[in-house]
Amino acid sequence: MRSETDAQEAGPRAAADAERYRRIVHQAYEGIWEIDAATVTTFVNPRMADMLGYAPDEMIGRLLADFMDEEGRQIAQRNVERRRAGISERHEFKFLRKDGTELWAELATNPMHDAGGKYCGALAFVSDITEKRQSEELAWRHANFDDLTGLPNRHMFTDRLEQETRKADRGESMLALLFIDLDHFKEVNDRLGHAMGDRLLVEAARRIASCVRATDTLARLGGDEFTVILSGLDSTAGVERIAQAVVGRLAQPFALGEESVFVSASVGIAMYPPDAKHTPDLLAFADQAMYAAKNAGRNRYSYFTPELQCVARERQLMSSDLRAAITQGEFEVLYQPIVALASGEVHKAEALLRWRHPRRGLLEPSEFIPYAESTGLIVAIGDWVFRQAARQAQEWKRALDPQFQVCVNKSAVQFRRDAELVQDWADYIAELGLPPQSLTIEIKEGVLFEGAANIADSLREYRRRGLQLALDDFGTGYSSLAHLTSVQLDYVKIDRSFVSRIEEEGSELALCEAIIAMAHKLGLEVVAEGVETRLQQALLADAGCDYAQGYVFAPPLPAAELAALAHRQR
Repeated sequence: MRSETDAQEAGPRAAADAERYRRIVHQAYEGIWEIDAATVTTFVNPRMADMLGYAPDEMIGRLLADFMDEEGRQIAQRNVERRRAGISERHEFKFLRKDGTELWAELATNPMHDAGGKYCGALAFVSDITEKRQSEELAWRHANFDDLTGLPNRHMFTDRLEQETRKADRGESMLALLFIDLDHFKEVNDRLGHAMGDRLLVEAARRIASCVRATDTLARLGGDEFTVILSGLDSTAGVERIAQAVVGRLAQPFALGEESVFVSASVGIAMYPPDAKHTPDLLAFADQAMYAAKNAGRNRYSYFTPELQCVARERQLMSSDLRAAITQGEFEVLYQPIVALASGEVHKAEALLRWRHPRRGLLEPSEFIPYAESTGLIVAIGDWVFRQAARQAQEWKRALDPQFQVCVNKSAVQFRRDAELVQDWADYIAELGLPPQSLTIEIKEGVLFEGAANIADSLREYRRRGLQLALDDFGTGYSSLAHLTSVQLDYVKIDRSFVSRIEEEGSELALCEAIIAMAHKLGLEVVAEGVETRLQQALLADAGCDYAQGYVFAPPLPAAELAALAHRQR
């Protein structure tokens, strides 16, 4: 009788318990999420669905991965594997709500097993910690980033500088620290107000950022002071280019409301490790160099190391002189004859630039071209040389030979503006009425190696427009054979280092003979550079070389003297 009574009472009690459990689950403040062994959602309570912006029925039957981004899916896969291994844990995780916004949650997850111990899914209790994470993120940003410009602040800068010096030590490389202070900023701030001053600082930060690499660190220390960490340097060559760019960009006018205002920048440069072994010293030395730039007249940069500063001053002076040389007509073009070995006649000439410096006399290209390339002036100078050569080719075609050609050298830096140059040069040749094949563009093998596809494309465009192409210094660079077929060349020029050592039965002669035979097989003509003796001339002629140039024929000459030489030989 007792057991019958118990059974009658158990039914309502079980129903009451089930209702209680249902009420607890559905009214819980935490989200509850159940998945099966295949990570399909089998249950969520209303709180869980509400956190993600769904109705509970919308989530049932969907994969766990449907509520995550790609990164979350990869993390979740590892977590599921831990559940399969029977591991329970508490962790933070990011989900995506129905509207695409992020939900940061803290999860207490537990594996579930059937009566036989087989894994059948997992149960998670989920708490929304989005506001907490956002507050932490905001606090972290305030601690590490400048509110006005969004750049790293002094705290973050100091940490990055420590990291980069350690990397430099491990990689046996250098880094440069640029300390940038805006000149005359206080006057602008006082006259136009802080709001306009802030606008100027934001624009200044943008301009500096445009001058540095994505891997470099630009920071605002406060006020109008900025720093840049240039890391992973093998030499100081790139530092000066960036410093020049920063000074130039900040010297341009700033549009502030109705006004255009001018400030400039004083930049100090210190190198790690040559100048300092510790980061506080490095910052102090860059600061000192900045004040040296300010005391020297502002709107410039200064190195902390006297030796580097001396070199920088020489570069700045040379750059200034180069700009003046263009406008004052101080450049000259000499022409070295290129002789057909079969006939001994001058069929071509290489245009060679010289600078008649007002104080230093006649300068060879090696004395000023590196400065022209580092400042970008090589583009304007190269354009001037090309036009001079084109006019001279036009004159010599009338006076000497309708097939006469002039070769013009072109450096890697000039290819940066090649889209404009190709069209401008083609228009100029057409304006002169000059056949394009009267001019040969001569490049060094290293240009092809460094520029890869882009430069090869530019060379093909020159070839399409009718100009001829020559590969200079052949045999001294990388992958020489590959370069002969990468673009449609007309000539190869054997480097003078091979020619200068050729003698009967020598290995250099055999090498020259091999280059000549290979080039002819590819339909190319060959020019030997640096021919100094009659023996070299004779050996190259016997080897089938097409052309030669060198002092055995003539040094670089003014145009009139080359014309006289060509007339005599004809």
